[in-house]
Amino acid sequence: SYALGIKSDDLVKFDEVDDDTNNRFQQVLIRRKSHVPYAYIVGHQEFMKLDFLVNSNVLIPRADSEVLVEETINICKNLKKDEISVLDLCTGSGCIAISLAKYVDNAKTTASDISDGALEVAKTNAIKNSVYVDFIKSNLFDNINDSFDIIVSNPPYIKKEVIGTLEKEVKDNEPIIALDGGEDGLDFYRTISKKAKEHINANGYLVLEIGYDQEIEVIELLEKDGYNNIRCIKDFSGNSRVIVANI
Repeated sequence: SYALGIKSDDLVKFDEVDDDTNNRFQQVLIRRKSHVPYAYIVGHQEFMKLDFLVNSNVLIPRADSEVLVEETINICKNLKKDEISVLDLCTGSGCIAISLAKYVDNAKTTASDISDGALEVAKTNAIKNSVYVDFIKSNLFDNINDSFDIIVSNPPYIKKEVIGTLEKEVKDNEPIIALDGGEDGLDFYRTISKKAKEHINANGYLVLEIGYDQEIEVIELLEKDGYNNIRCIKDFSGNSRVIVANI
């Protein structure tokens, strides 16, 4: 369907294809055989029923991260405010921030990333999905001056020693800077936990995506730094996926 430029539902209409289409199809197969992720080959990925441009500057959006977005949307529904300020740290493709801007009418959304390439992709995706997001180049909170009702993040959380064992599609193609969470995978959580308090409004929320085996460690970090009402939400497979905390 990609080679033909049609929806997959329309494939039944074709008994044969021309040489140009077949050549495009063969090129896709060659790249896929060399472990290039399909989303990078076709240049886009669906997330939260929206379409996102992706390339090697950003992680490919995954369904697990929809749990974070959906939980944040639920939090927004319960906040009795005319305008809800949201910050998305380590935005990558912008899929989280843009989804929140799309589905929360009263959200004022800011997104940050350290990567120029990622920010370029995210800005394109905001235009593509007809939303406004304020993008800031920042290493976590370095260039963040405002406070927010909600801070969300899907930071790098893979242990350094584990990266080499990941599937070739991931370790050889997706940006290492968006994967490497340090020796124990918790480097970003430590910084976010300590510094987010300075940028969260009273009764605000911190919402973090985590690795399936990081629930206990991340909760302990947050408790140590004075967060309250900490809870963990499971993903569609029953794994620990999102931590929510108040300050």
